[in-house]
Amino acid sequence: MPATAKTTPAPPAAVVAKDLHWAATRERLRNRTRHTAALTICDDLDAKTALETARYALRRIQAEAEDRPDDQAVKAAVATAEQDMATAQTAFDAAAIVLRFRALPRLAFETLKKDHPATEEQAEDGHDLNVETLGPELIAAASVDGMTVDDAREYLDTWSEAEAAALFNAAWNVQETTRMDLGKG
Repeated sequence: MPATAKTTPAPPAAVVAKDLHWAATRERLRNRTRHTAALTICDDLDAKTALETARYALRRIQAEAEDRPDDQAVKAAVATAEQDMATAQTAFDAAAIVLRFRALPRLAFETLKKDHPATEEQAEDGHDLNVETLGPELIAAASVDGMTVDDAREYLDTWSEAEAAALFNAAWNVQETTRMDLGKG
């Protein structure tokens, strides 16, 4: 069966004439990118501790600098703390692994969920989805870095429960993130 081509209807000319900014708004809406989120993994406890310590020290000295804006010694301490923070961040970044996930198009996400219905036992427990089969598929589909289904399945099966949950949640939560505000109009 041949595929049918999708066509996007043009808005009525009278509408465009009344509201000249609509074409530009429409173009901006079409060019929006789907939300992307990152999961940062760092197994180097020393790098994590050094970064947190540097952040804390910087916040403290910045607070002190607000109270003593003319104190040159405090200004110098802020500069030193900023450098320490940058050094700690560089060490952390070198040790860390960042996994990035992008929201899927809505219809693709809905199809993926439909492809993984809950088992009878899971349904009896109130679940709509089979997270065990959906997890690797969702993680791979949402991965910006090219993680495969087999890789995702391995990580979910071998990492600790909390880390496996964090991996799944990173791929799931990016699907549910909204960047809109209804405002007062």
